[in-house]
Amino acid sequence: MRRNYLPKIHVHPVLIVFLFISFVTGTFMELAIIVTIVLFHELGHYIVAIVFKWRIQGIMLWVFGGVMDTDEHGNRSIREEALVTVAGPFQHFIIYLFLFFLASTDFIAPSILELIFYYNTVILVFNLLPVWPLDGGKLLFLGLSAFSPYKKAYQSAIIFSMIISLLVLIFQLILFPFTLSAFLVMLFLFMENRSEWKKRYYVFIRFLLKRYEGNTAVKAVNPIVVPHEATLMDIFARFRRERKHPIYITYPDNKRRSVDETDCLLLFFREKQYNKTIGEAVHYIS
Repeated sequence: MRRNYLPKIHVHPVLIVFLFISFVTGTFMELAIIVTIVLFHELGHYIVAIVFKWRIQGIMLWVFGGVMDTDEHGNRSIREEALVTVAGPFQHFIIYLFLFFLASTDFIAPSILELIFYYNTVILVFNLLPVWPLDGGKLLFLGLSAFSPYKKAYQSAIIFSMIISLLVLIFQLILFPFTLSAFLVMLFLFMENRSEWKKRYYVFIRFLLKRYEGNTAVKAVNPIVVPHEATLMDIFARFRRERKHPIYITYPDNKRRSVDETDCLLLFFREKQYNKTIGEAVHYIS
């Protein structure tokens, strides 16, 4: 079957609102420049993801950013995911080179070039903010997940993102001249992270499911020692990306039993031993 390399482009409702505002305020050209830069930015992510053979659902565009929707949920290597992430900001430097070339010609008016240069810089800096789901927020999450369990890294990144979003909103209201567009964008980011926080359990289960299916990168072995009264979720909360986890269960009589992480995932997803301790559930392993 022939593979379709053209991404599906979706428009977020918040962008539609800004389109309406731009028509009313006479700033449609500015918004057109912004959307074009954002699309070029997202194509950077898309091209590198295609090179790594990621499964991509499409691209969602909204003001000052976009999101590439994929079926990869923590199962790819940190290095690979980082390359896909930085591919977006890299596109802005290509735009800078293109603008420098156009500046030596009379093809586009200098005022338009200055406008493109300004918005290219603003979008680049904005996307590098350490706020999920911006590129800076994704790099923050990848950095945290390199040194801590997936669950802790993800939740820490979301909490940090909400704090930064609130601080920026406060600074906009107190220290800087108020602009409706900037306020709405940061409010949107805060609400997105609030929504992500509510979905954190689902995101974690999705990560575990990918491991259960065997679709995950492994670079090292990291044993986990737990008491027999620990639950399966206690064990899963210590799972790290790019790590294979042999599980060592300790009992009151100082005896130990080792099980593979795959056995624990099997107990959870196939045997549905949600509420039993690992000491109880392990008896279902043949």
